[in-house]
Amino acid sequence: MSNSLYAVTLDCSDAPALARFWAAVLGREVAENATAEHAALVTGDGAASGPRIIFNKVPEPKVVKNRVHLDIVSDTFEAETERLLSLGAQKLNEVEAGQSRWTTFADVEGNEFDLIAG
Repeated sequence: MSNSLYAVTLDCSDAPALARFWAAVLGREVAENATAEHAALVTGDGAASGPRIIFNKVPEPKVVKNRVHLDIVSDTFEAETERLLSLGAQKLNEVEAGQSRWTTFADVEGNEFDLIAG
């Protein structure tokens, strides 16, 4: 089999705004060909690399918890928490289990994601 992961795609109501939020979170840029209907993050080298992330406008709003979410690890957990909040993220839950620690946030459209202390 020759399958490979092409991208992680998020449905949203405002593709450019959500792309700008995630570009700021991940240290990437929004691709130049972004439209009101579709936007993507530029993949890069080093810390800004990773899978493509695509944002597609859909007519229906988000109504329940995501079945898939992004996990972000940070070695500056407290500072990154404050930065995410300043970008418009909302803190939903904090968890400490043994030596593991993470916070669940919602992005500017309510999509859940986790910040993991690393």
